[in-house]
Amino acid sequence: MKKKKIKEKKVKIGQMHLPLKLATEIQTIVNHYFFTKGLKMRDIKEKSKKREIIYSRYVRSAKQLLELAGSLKKALWAIDRIAEWAKSRKLDYTIETVLKRWLELDRLKPKEIVKKPYFKGNPMVWSETKKKWYVIDQYGNWLEFAGKESEIEWKRIE
Repeated sequence: MKKKKIKEKKVKIGQMHLPLKLATEIQTIVNHYFFTKGLKMRDIKEKSKKREIIYSRYVRSAKQLLELAGSLKKALWAIDRIAEWAKSRKLDYTIETVLKRWLELDRLKPKEIVKKPYFKGNPMVWSETKKKWYVIDQYGNWLEFAGKESEIEWKRIE
């Protein structure tokens, strides 16, 4: 008796012929990367038709990421982690960035948002020794703050 060979259905992505399950996982990774960039599925399709996005460029690195991560879930988590980290620092990122930063993924944290106190547009300083707020005027003089805590404006500094 001869054994029947079961042919696995293969799909072509870019220049690679891949098994169907692997191909869908790679597509999921590439699509997820674009979702973190703020694109919707419709935008991805339109831009790839116009050749603004060359989809096959991302396939090899997505396959490497999938092999490195071991599972689709972990690969998507890694992309999310890098996206959050890069956006907080106003950096650009690709799937290759995830591969390069793989060993430091646990240590990557988004940049903290720093808020500074202001009173009527002038910066304020807290004195630990005197336990008082001081307002620094435009001439650099330190004036004791006599208002209420609710009057202090907290502005985000970037």
